[in-house]
Amino acid sequence: MATIKEVAQEARVSIGTVSNVITGSVPVSRQRQERVLAAIRKLGYHPDHVARSLKLQRTKMLGMVISDITNPFFSQMVRGAEDAALERNYLILTFNTDDRVDREKQVLSVLRSRRVDGILLVVAPGVECPTHIGETLKRGTPIVCLDRVPPGIKVDSVSVDNEKGAREAVRHLLALGHKRIGIITGSLALQTAQERLKGYKEALAEVDVRVRPEWIREGDFHAESGYRRGRELLMGRDRPTALFISNGLMAIGVLKALTELGLGCPHDVALATFDDLPLTEVFKPHLTTVAQPAYSIGYKGADLLIQRIESGNGLSSPVTIRFPTELKIRESTVGYKFRRNR
Repeated sequence: MATIKEVAQEARVSIGTVSNVITGSVPVSRQRQERVLAAIRKLGYHPDHVARSLKLQRTKMLGMVISDITNPFFSQMVRGAEDAALERNYLILTFNTDDRVDREKQVLSVLRSRRVDGILLVVAPGVECPTHIGETLKRGTPIVCLDRVPPGIKVDSVSVDNEKGAREAVRHLLALGHKRIGIITGSLALQTAQERLKGYKEALAEVDVRVRPEWIREGDFHAESGYRRGRELLMGRDRPTALFISNGLMAIGVLKALTELGLGCPHDVALATFDDLPLTEVFKPHLTTVAQPAYSIGYKGADLLIQRIESGNGLSSPVTIRFPTELKIRESTVGYKFRRNR
């Protein structure tokens, strides 16, 4: 196996220059860089990242812990984080928790033992006092929380304005003439779900429409819960004319329930949802959605985490970044207005 010394001799440069080309830590002239890269290819040199990490006290690796890799929203987020990390010569190890707190604790412990430089985390629901997150931070491993902000702990986070996004979607339904609007929330143990429910209630209060508790159903952000809760709402004697669904996967479950019950959308029930999933435009009718920038959340989260790492975790107080959402109006709601006008 070729050594860094042999690469330097082949390229007619110093060992330090070869190291600078590999790490990108110090600018190297284009001519020397090309010679070094040519020598690396010719000799088949592979840097010893383990030795470098011992010397620099960094592994150049990040952990990314998400709740459900099958959810396209999180897949886009992972892609954004990977792109940001690779631009700075970091690699990402991705883990899935299936929204289980015990698994989240296990993964954080493994990542600490593997000496990752930092962690991107989508927290699981059900943790009132996330001591495992606090313990990780105390041990010097920076964390940036994505999409979901855990309660009772000061930590960097990147998410969206959930309350405003939900409020705008429900305002849209109200503007079409709906007064009977139900909601399927995510797990209310999560701040994300709480904020979307709050936005729903605020929009109704603005026009003095009474909040009806029987039209508020708690799901878990998975398609099956959308299906179950959707059937409960749609089979009731006093059925809503519109539904606001708190994420895209649950909306898919609701569409299944509508089909099974022989109901049309939007003519029988209008539908608006959080998340503009890539699958959305495949369905008929095309879904009205609150789009959130999943890729940008991942990219900005990784960028913020690397800043923490390379500043020695010495930034000031925790950073909170909130992206705006965008309401995209499509067939699953506007048809109601057309029918009413006719």
